[in-house]
Amino acid sequence: MDVKERFFVPDNLKVFGKWDTDIVVEDLGIKSYVNLTPVFIPHTAGRHQKRRFWKNKINIVERLANKMMRSGSAGRKTGGKFLRRHGGYTGKKQATYRTLKLAFEDINKKTKQNPLEVLVKALEYAGPREEVTTLSYGGIKYHLSVDTGSQRRLDMALKNIALGASLRTFKTKKKFHETLAEEIILASKGEMSSFSVNKKEEIERIAKSAR
Repeated sequence: MDVKERFFVPDNLKVFGKWDTDIVVEDLGIKSYVNLTPVFIPHTAGRHQKRRFWKNKINIVERLANKMMRSGSAGRKTGGKFLRRHGGYTGKKQATYRTLKLAFEDINKKTKQNPLEVLVKALEYAGPREEVTTLSYGGIKYHLSVDTGSQRRLDMALKNIALGASLRTFKTKKKFHETLAEEIILASKGEMSSFSVNKKEEIERIAKSAR
């Protein structure tokens, strides 16, 4: 078999076999970090971990899936309780992709748009542009407002979208793919009812007071 035939990549390659990746990222701050390389199954088997910043080579859908799989301690206090991402999808890549496929189909039904385009718009609204860091001088700590790096901004947006979808399933009968679709749609419109957008506004508000 010819090498070219063995590694043949079709020209019309789409994510999950349905969604085109020919999308324009309008936010110049994250444009070079949003990878929309056409892939059928967004799975790199962790090859991006070999070098620093290689996660920029991963399709944005896989980066969202990885955020959904990770169980972290990040969360917020609600009603005296500390909510956080559970480990329901930890290590379950296939289950995560099934959830993403269903969520993308829900987004397409509700918005009549390409789900990838809606996701990119949600990332543009959910990524904080400014945050607070702590400096220490002579044993005294000061809070200082700093610009958020493009890579960190994108990571925070992905994390908060996954976390917001998880929180929406808490004590409800809604399935995860339904709440994930809701969170992405709300974030793409910049609405404050979205957890990720609300979190971004909170971070920027605190940063503004520390200028």
